[in-house]
Amino acid sequence: MDEALSETGEPSSMSSSESGTKRKLRVLSGVQPTGSLHLGNYFGAIRNWVLTQHQYESFFCVVDMHAITMPYKAKELSEVTYKTAALYLAAGIDANTSKVFVQSHVKEHAELTWLLNCITPMNWLERMIQYKEKARKQGENVGVGLFDYPVLMAADVLLYQTDVVPVGEDQKQHIELARDIARRFNDQFAKRARPRVLREPNPLIQKDGARLMSLEDGTSKMSKSAESDFSRINLDDDPKLIEKKIKRCKTDSLKGLTYDDPNRPEVRNLLTIYQLCTGKSKEEVIAECADMNFGTFKPLLTDAIIEHLSPIQKTYNELILDRAYLDEVLTKGAAEAREVAAATVSEVKKYMGFTQPL
Repeated sequence: MDEALSETGEPSSMSSSESGTKRKLRVLSGVQPTGSLHLGNYFGAIRNWVLTQHQYESFFCVVDMHAITMPYKAKELSEVTYKTAALYLAAGIDANTSKVFVQSHVKEHAELTWLLNCITPMNWLERMIQYKEKARKQGENVGVGLFDYPVLMAADVLLYQTDVVPVGEDQKQHIELARDIARRFNDQFAKRARPRVLREPNPLIQKDGARLMSLEDGTSKMSKSAESDFSRINLDDDPKLIEKKIKRCKTDSLKGLTYDDPNRPEVRNLLTIYQLCTGKSKEEVIAECADMNFGTFKPLLTDAIIEHLSPIQKTYNELILDRAYLDEVLTKGAAEAREVAAATVSEVKKYMGFTQPL
């Protein structure tokens, strides 16, 4: 069975195998090791991984091969990769039950990408919105890797026979592409194969906090690639820097804070951050903050962010100094991931007609 949907239309955490027995659905997600992870990465992705990791068979990778599709600093890539893995663990990913690994440590990611490249129509990639946006920024320096990275993303997902992929609304198009590629492969090479050689994944969209915005522009997504570090709260920012960033973030002098004013997107964004950091409901935040101005609200927001990040930062500072432990976790995770990945690539190559090694 390729997918299981709950009564609400969302993927459930269980599915039936071919024998009729229940199994956990498999989930895969990852973040690029470029710059520091920020609140948008955490609340939009990582925290949700932590909350749901035991419901699924979970694969979490540091996607370093995606990181090199844009200009990057080679001397920093390895160190930032370790930092990203450490933040996964510090945020609460359980390496005993989840597979935590580095994308490039599993060679099948690159191999399946090439195989899928050869069956993916060019016009499918030309319509990808994020490529167009990033290509405009790079200008003449845009590389083939950036154009092709949606196929690499599809390979990441299809390699592990993934059932559900936690994504924001802005990346739903990539999961649709992965489904299209899986269906095209199955129809062209393995029409009668059951179960299907490549499983079609479903997006798992997080509704609340999935898209935090810049502290300097409430209409732009909080981003690691933004030039100004004051546009985001990084997970490793110290309390003084967090306070400074909140003091400087874009606001207004009006009294009354509400989620619903389209002319004040920064208000909605900062209230959302406060809601997520405190764990309060939207209704509780409205009741507390409706009559406030930013002079009163900003200190509350600062304290909430510092308090929420404090235990994560404490654990991260311990982990980043224990390179041997991080290597142990990543080696174990890669070995477990490779076992699944190798089986998928072997099946794909068999159906594509390749001579199999003895």
